[in-house]
Formats: sequence, structure tokens, C-alpha cells
Amino acid sequence: MKVLVVSVALLFPVVAIADFDHRVWDGLLKRNVAFSDDGKASAVRYAAIAKEHDVLRRYLSSLSRVTQAEFDAWPKSEQLAFLINAYNAFTVELILTKYPDLESIKDLGGLFSSPWKRKFFTLLGAERNLDNVEHDLIRADGVYEDPRIHFAIVCASVGCPAMRSEAYTGERLDGQLQDNARRFLSDRSRNRFDTASGTLEVSKVFDWFARDFSRGWKGYRSVAQFLASYAEQLADDPADRRSIVEQKAPIRFLDYDWKLNDAK
Repeated sequence: MKVLVVSVALLFPVVAIADFDHRVWDGLLKRNVAFSDDGKASAVRYAAIAKEHDVLRRYLSSLSRVTQAEFDAWPKSEQLAFLINAYNAFTVELILTKYPDLESIKDLGGLFSSPWKRKFFTLLGAERNLDNVEHDLIRADGVYEDPRIHFAIVCASVGCPAMRSEAYTGERLDGQLQDNARRFLSDRSRNRFDTASGTLEVSKVFDWFARDFSRGWKGYRSVAQFLASYAEQLADDPADRRSIVEQKAPIRFLDYDWKLNDAK
């Protein structure tokens, strides 16, 4: 008599899920992010976070304990949510190293140094800086390639997209990124259609990272094509929206405001 042995793993395949808990960061954001302009812009209560710095440090320590092997086993959405939260949380930590004696994140750099290149934390088993997380991990070729990350990672500046008042999670990430895009592109201080000149005036983000908006995500092959899908957010007049959709409007990049996004 032959006995048929079937592997349990074949019947019930293991699905890698992230069990990382972002609730501490979520609580900090809920308590300390202040929205304005109908939710299109936000500022961070750095003074309040400084008073519970130990809570932030506990979250940062939990991020640093994640190994590369653990991270690699997670679904892509969980990985990206983790990296975005890490970038934003470590940016807040960097600001607190000098707060309140700074007016801009750039005050943490110098003539020959950049705050984004300062190695001050460990992530996935390596010593990192913010540039490394953004450019080598989040923007890595062939990994995530979602240009909407530029509406989620926040460089502690007024010119940045709004900091969300919640942590990113893998299961909700797509909706969170899409909501960020709509909010940012609806913010007339950062992105708008100038009817008088017929010019589409947008954030410098679209200039700095034009490649990310042009390399095929959802079929978009140019910044203009990406922006065309958000015509309703960028303009109120139907004729202006049509100009954006038809990609006829010249694009001008606005100056970036590097003042600290501080809710004093």
C-alpha cells in the first residue's frame, strides 16, 4: 500500500507578511502634525515631539533592529511603507538635534557638507544617511519606481508635500500615496495653472526628479503626461484643465521654500 504524502507547504503556501508595528510613529504623527488650507499643507509640532523624544527614539530603535533578511521577506508595499516612515522619522530626529536653533534643515549642513549625507543611524544592518534611504533604497531602479513617493517623503521644509498625520502601512499605501498626490497638486502655493500666462507652475520636485515621473509608471513618459492626469487638482477653469490634459501648457518650476515646516 502506497501512502501519498503531501507537503503542508504545498497545500498552505507561506505568504510573507510584515509584522512590523508602526503604531508608535502613527501616534506621534496624530498628536503632532497640524493641517492647514483644507488639508493641503501641514506643519510639524517639533517642540511637542521634543518633549516626548524618548517615544520617537523608541520607534527609531525598532526600525534599526529590522534585519535585511526580514525586510526582504516582506511584500513590496510593506517594504516601501517601512522605508517612507523611516525616512520621515529619521528626518524629524535630525531636526531635533539642533531644534529650536535652526530655521531650515539646511542649517544642519555647511559649505562642504549636506544634512542629507550625514550618517547618523543604522537601517537594515548598515550605517545610513537620508540620501541613502531616498536615492539608493526608495528610488532604486527596478524596485518600487512609484513617483508618488515624492509626495510622501518629507524633507522638513515648507516647500515639501504635507506630512501625513498617520504612519504609512503596506495595506493602505496605494491609497495614501494617491491621496498625497491629490492634496499636493491641489495646493496652489506649490502647484497651479497661471491663466494669465497660460503656464503650468509646479513644484521644483518635478524638475529635480523628472526621471522618476517619466520612466513608465502607469504609462507616464514625461512630467507633462503625469501632470495631465491631475488636471482637476491643478486648475479650476475647464479651459485651463483642457490645456493641461492636452499637454499644451509650458511648465515653469517654482522656487522651493526651505524654511522649516514648524508648527509654532
